Amino acid sequence: MAKINTNTIKIQELLERGVDEAINKKSLENKLKSGKVLRIKLGIDPTSPNIHLGRSIPLLKLKDFQELGHRIVFIVGDFTGVIGDTSDKDSERPMLTTEVIKKNMKDYAKQAGKIIDLSKCEVHYNSEWLKKLTNDKLGELADQFSLAEFIARENIKKRLDAGKRVSLRELLYPLLQGYDSVMVASNVELGGTDQRFNLLAGRELQKYFNQEQQDIIMTILMEGTDGRKMSSSWGNTINLTDEANDMFGKVMSINDNLIIKYFTLATRVPMMEVKNYEKQLKAGTNPRDVKAKLAKEIVRIYHNEKLATSAEEAFVKQFKNKELPDDILEVKIKLGNWKVDDLLVALKLVSSKTEARRMFEQNAVKLDGQKVAELKEISVKSGAIVQVGKRKFAKIK
Repeated sequence: MAKINTNTIKIQELLERGVDEAINKKSLENKLKSGKVLRIKLGIDPTSPNIHLGRSIPLLKLKDFQELGHRIVFIVGDFTGVIGDTSDKDSERPMLTTEVIKKNMKDYAKQAGKIIDLSKCEVHYNSEWLKKLTNDKLGELADQFSLAEFIARENIKKRLDAGKRVSLRELLYPLLQGYDSVMVASNVELGGTDQRFNLLAGRELQKYFNQEQQDIIMTILMEGTDGRKMSSSWGNTINLTDEANDMFGKVMSINDNLIIKYFTLATRVPMMEVKNYEKQLKAGTNPRDVKAKLAKEIVRIYHNEKLATSAEEAFVKQFKNKELPDDILEVKIKLGNWKVDDLLVALKLVSSKTEARRMFEQNAVKLDGQKVAELKEISVKSGAIVQVGKRKFAKIK
């Protein structure tokens, strides 16, 4: 049996760090202090191949529970991922195929294992029980909720008021996530603030099935590299699988006003140290210097100390000292005149012509260190270096 840590200070930080709301907080605090082994649930849908830093927030909280000795239950939502959760969306999420979900979830447990100890964790795929739901059981679950409750949700109400479509499929999601809580008999469920309705659905269904209702911890949401909520849909993510140099550079690109938030949510640097960084910033310390410490710590978490140091040195060399990186990819293409968007796609510096034009409009395209001023044909020669943004380079053979 796990040895439970009932250290009051650790429990207090668990309940407060990065937490926006806790339902039955006092009850949960008492349970944590009692020494009882709790079952802590977190589910993540594989709607993209990568787990990003925004999703690391509840995973880190899961790790906190694990380190106190509690039983953690990590659920990969291979079934709910097909249905699609629109809790954080202002429009209907497209229904994904089982093939896409299967491809996306290939390394999900492995990625989560960068944070939690999988050898001491229950890992489930919710198709284990959701695929077996019969029509009468699904009707029984649906009967516990009203349509009024669903459409009262803020984002759903906004969509309806704006005349946007809300599919009946979307009504299924909360009760399926809630049924997960019944099937694993969770004592606590973790999730972001955008998951409130779904998390409460678990409590309702546990009550119906005569289980003790789970307590809930809702973590604060994190902004991505463009200042909007971090989301794979917007491409503003810092992924747990990013290479060290790329991860370091992405963290360095976040807004300065997010530095302390990132330290708090995405690391486990002691809060006393985080508050000291906050004081330094208010006193006029260059945000870049504090952000570099943040970037190095995040790279260390998902790679190692050596690669974190190497990424820091590469960043300083490239941006502070205005030097080119040593590992520029050489690409053999036809020399001569190229349309800018075709060139960037051919060099694999962008994924599409649309992205190429967007980067051009942001003045983010350079040829041999000079900004490309017009979206027209340019002449490229062997040895020329093309740059997109701050971190993507290609040398033409």
